Amino acid sequence: WWDAMEYDEKLARFRQAHLNPFNKQPGPRQHEQEPGEEAPDVAVEEALPEPPPGEPEFRCTERVMDLGLSEDHFSRPVGLFLASDVRQLQQAIEECKRVILELPEQSEKQKDAVVRLIHLRLKLQELKDPNEDEPNLRVLLDHRFYKEKSKSVKQTCDKCNTIIWGLIQTWYTCTGCCYRCHSKCLGLISKPCVSSRVSHQAEYELNICPETGLDSQDYRCAECRAPISLRGVPSEARQCDYTGQYYCSHCHWNDLAVPVSPALQVSRCSMRYLALMVSRPVLRLREINPLLFNYVEELVEIRKLRQDILLMKPYFITCKEAMEARLLLQLQDRQHFVENDEMYSVQDLLDVRLGRLGCSLTEIHTLFAKHIKLDCERCQAKGFVCELCREGDVLFPFDSHTSVCTDCSAVFHRDCYYDNSTTCPKCARLSLRKQSLFREPGPDVDA
Repeated sequence: WWDAMEYDEKLARFRQAHLNPFNKQPGPRQHEQEPGEEAPDVAVEEALPEPPPGEPEFRCTERVMDLGLSEDHFSRPVGLFLASDVRQLQQAIEECKRVILELPEQSEKQKDAVVRLIHLRLKLQELKDPNEDEPNLRVLLDHRFYKEKSKSVKQTCDKCNTIIWGLIQTWYTCTGCCYRCHSKCLGLISKPCVSSRVSHQAEYELNICPETGLDSQDYRCAECRAPISLRGVPSEARQCDYTGQYYCSHCHWNDLAVPVSPALQVSRCSMRYLALMVSRPVLRLREINPLLFNYVEELVEIRKLRQDILLMKPYFITCKEAMEARLLLQLQDRQHFVENDEMYSVQDLLDVRLGRLGCSLTEIHTLFAKHIKLDCERCQAKGFVCELCREGDVLFPFDSHTSVCTDCSAVFHRDCYYDNSTTCPKCARLSLRKQSLFREPGPDVDA
């Protein structure tokens, strides 16, 4: 019996601590009774016994602070949180901030209030930035901005350097340089798309950090022309290790670019430019550093493989089976490998350093040679016979033991070609034929 009464007392105190604050009477122990409304049972609260000493107190002293925090304010808001315009939402945000400061630290009610504050701020941003009438394509300064449909990805605006809340904000991405920004920041962009620069003038700055000084920039950012200084007033001047120019903190985020050299701290514009240039074959290594092939053995092997692939290319162009199998598409990521053997991209050099390019190129070389020498009868019929010894198997210009005449492209055994002191037999026949065609007629020939 005593246990049952103690349980009833605890239950009564618990219910009193969680009373709805909207049911609180305007005056102490007073209640204005409406017609047809029953009088409230105020004796229950008066008759509640005091808790025994040592037991936890269930009375909540912050009941007034629960105002509006336990309801769903977005499906069907009530009272102050019926926020249909910006002004009411701002008032609700201020009230929620005040409640958060008054609630105990790290309490569950304070956490709920913080979540509610976030929702209110997102709702306010949604009202300030509507996205129904935004076009899908915007063209500005060679940028081609397309409206993003992703709502779950959180990005950073390249213009204002703030978070893009994809759930409620409209944002665009340039298809050329991957420039991301809010729809409201499109009109503030002043830098052209770097993809146009890559298309018209694709070259690297080979000098190491060509600094000219902040005074040559008139103490302004090289991109947005905002005032900057080395002392950080009004804005910190950050140097780009690639261009050597100075930028403000909005245009230079201390991004790390990873070209062939060690990582560089570059501006956002240089970061996008280097990202677009990484796969462009614009480096002619023989002109930049002729001695590089004497010290890097991997480059020598890759150059030989590329030369062999160029010799295989005429076989595939004239072979129906190779065209149907699309063998040349094995190099679709490196189309310059089937055009020349001199140009390299930064990605090629990175793959050489990691050892990936040599392995992949060897596999493709083996696949191409297998088609020409074993699988395709048409390609086998285009082989050569050494005209110096007329012995051995059918020769191909990409074989390792052959030599090719630079004048007529005839193929010989390497030992036969270098041991023979005479000229190429095929070139000799062609020379005699030309001489016979242009020989002057003799006196016994009827002119």
